[in-house]
Amino acid sequence: MNGRDVICAIASPRGKGAVAIIRVSGPGCILLSDSLFESSSGMKLVHARPNHLYHGRIYAAQELLDEVLLSVFHAPHSFTGEESVEIYCHGSSYIQQQILQLLISVGCRLARPGEFTERAFLDGKMDLSQAEAVADLIASTSASTHRMALNQMRGGFSAELLRLRSQLLNLTSLLELELDFSEEDVSFADRQELMSIAVETEKLISGLCRSFSLGNVLKNGVPVAITGTTNVGKSTLLNALLREDKAIVSDLEGTTRDVIEDVITLNDIDFRFIDTAGIRHTTDSLEQMGIERTFKQISQARIVLLMVDANKGTDSFQDYYRQIKSHLPEDAVLFIVLNKVDLVAQPEKLIVQIRKQVTDEPVLSISAKSGLLMQQLQDQLVAAINTDYSSHGDVIVSNLRHYEALTRARHALLLAMEGLRSNISSEFVSQDIRECLHYLGEITGEITTDEILENIFSKFCIGK
Repeated sequence: MNGRDVICAIASPRGKGAVAIIRVSGPGCILLSDSLFESSSGMKLVHARPNHLYHGRIYAAQELLDEVLLSVFHAPHSFTGEESVEIYCHGSSYIQQQILQLLISVGCRLARPGEFTERAFLDGKMDLSQAEAVADLIASTSASTHRMALNQMRGGFSAELLRLRSQLLNLTSLLELELDFSEEDVSFADRQELMSIAVETEKLISGLCRSFSLGNVLKNGVPVAITGTTNVGKSTLLNALLREDKAIVSDLEGTTRDVIEDVITLNDIDFRFIDTAGIRHTTDSLEQMGIERTFKQISQARIVLLMVDANKGTDSFQDYYRQIKSHLPEDAVLFIVLNKVDLVAQPEKLIVQIRKQVTDEPVLSISAKSGLLMQQLQDQLVAAINTDYSSHGDVIVSNLRHYEALTRARHALLLAMEGLRSNISSEFVSQDIRECLHYLGEITGEITTDEILENIFSKFCIGK
């Protein structure tokens, strides 16, 4: 730790603002900052109380550069775990760059992306999964992504992994103890009890793996594919949801030939609505390409809205429904949306006809053009995700690296369980459990490499 450089970086967003923050960290950074800072009270920073703000001035070539506030943090009570300084100056980009140059001139160097958080990890202030959550928290755009990142950063995910590792370490220690007394034919582990622990652990890991499907879509916006035949009102629905004319609306069939999408937030959840080309038989090669893209979007969607034109009835509904259903992912939710209900006398009769053909999916009535019952549709979309969210509990995996490590850990544990069933040597079962522990340790950083760390922290913003 004593051999570390003193690093500095702008920690606030680029652009004009009232205040900017410059972060300095590393052994000796308080003394270095003291050489630039002239306190209004005449006090030296080495005597400053930690976690307090002090007013003063910074001069460049004996000319006043800015009046600033400054705070010092003593190791280990700082974000990085080492002594740190934060300078709050005016938001002028010129002032920020001048202060950085002054810091460099007295011995600091510019921080690499994510280097402050990397130091926090290396100093034990947080584990690797918590460090990654810092980046997710900064990037969060809705209450749902903020909640996931905050829970992970506060150790919710780490606590779950710690519990899993504790169970597995108990498992493998009993098995390896048997190996030490193999010649005496002594048994320390009840195989049935070990299997029971392994089954419970596998169930927990599988649940975390399954949660990635939800965590990933919440992180990137829940993909909602708007589908149906031509001129059913898909583009009108997209415009109504976005409250702007994003998509061209026309009486001509086949107007939408490419995918059009945008994101809106409903009840603190980001939904990525995708307007797709109308599904119909056509000889137009360009339109056919659009239809192929429609099926691709359906196969990648979390929610699919199959729209039906109330004016045209439900005669051909079954054919289109089957096509949509054949491309629908296993974990996706399908809503049948009866549109233009304000133009028919008895829309409930059409709903009855649809329900006779479809029994599994909910049927909703709307008028995208007039806005009739649109709130009901939005409420159903939110409810579908909230129901999924509650089924996974507080810990939801949203990081691909974590998901891949969990998948490998589960595979190793399944091999160990198979070994227990087959009554093979404890040595081989223990080896599989050790491999499972290895992958779980990769998530929290108990087992890692410089290459992994560099890959993770290089994606952070500078100053964090």
